[in-house]
Amino acid sequence: MAAKKTDSLSFDAALGELEQIVDKLEQGDLPLEDALKQFERGIQLARVSKQKLEQAEQQVQILLQQDGEEKLVPFATEEKDLADEE
Repeated sequence: MAAKKTDSLSFDAALGELEQIVDKLEQGDLPLEDALKQFERGIQLARVSKQKLEQAEQQVQILLQQDGEEKLVPFATEEKDLADEE
């Protein structure tokens, strides 16, 4: 199987393929060599996805800095939100 290009994938496409790989690996019926290939592809996709997210965050920061007043605030996780409500 030829290595697929990851750089040209959109974030959504990379995430979708990564989800498929996780599903295959969780089933546990792949031969070891195939599982390793799938794992390697998953790592590539995870790295590319992280890079695309970081680029998007940089773009948002640049756009917010142009106005000068807004600040980028991290999202609160559901667990944290639930803990704050208690």
